[in-house]
Amino acid sequence: MTDKIFWLDPYRTELETRVAAVDGGDITLSKTIFYAFSGGQESDMGTIGGYPVLRAEKVGTSIRCTLPPDHGLAPGDLVIVSIDWERRYALMRLHFAAEIVLELVYQTLPGIEKIGAHIAPDKARLDFAWDGNISEVFPDIQQRADALITADHPIISAFSDEAREERYWEIKGFARVPCGGTHLRTTGEVGAIALRRKNPGRGKERIEVTVSGNPAST
Repeated sequence: MTDKIFWLDPYRTELETRVAAVDGGDITLSKTIFYAFSGGQESDMGTIGGYPVLRAEKVGTSIRCTLPPDHGLAPGDLVIVSIDWERRYALMRLHFAAEIVLELVYQTLPGIEKIGAHIAPDKARLDFAWDGNISEVFPDIQQRADALITADHPIISAFSDEAREERYWEIKGFARVPCGGTHLRTTGEVGAIALRRKNPGRGKERIEVTVSGNPAST
């Protein structure tokens, strides 16, 4: 099992830790700040021991990182893990923007089904099974999302079941949602959001979410 420091402190950009296991170019660490692709949120980018991380993936309760094959690291080695903070913070902002929009869609359109999601550093997308034109609810969702962001509510992020590594985020009075991603401290950090509708196919609707502005991250 990898001790996931990114849950305890998603704003941490550097960590000293030890290599737990090595299998060719793949390594696992005893603890890490490196977030691996999960729940639609893309992986972090960065370095381990000065070597670029080519890929990060969840394997059970561990996180496996792939380095160049000539990395030379061995179990027990002390290494510095560094992440690309600009990318991480962009992912955190877009992730939570998408979380707010998703919850508002659920509240506005009972019975709608989410069928996909992807969070990249430039935009987030949410896919739904829905026969109507989802942009019809955009004015209401935009207004309510803007109000949540402007109010700069604290975002609670914690374990619901630590043994199972099950986590949630919560905004008091709005929603409590199961989620194992990296979360902001407050809604104000999301910045200004914009919504765009796409139609991927019959019976499917997509919302693309972007954010702008440069809120303080400390």
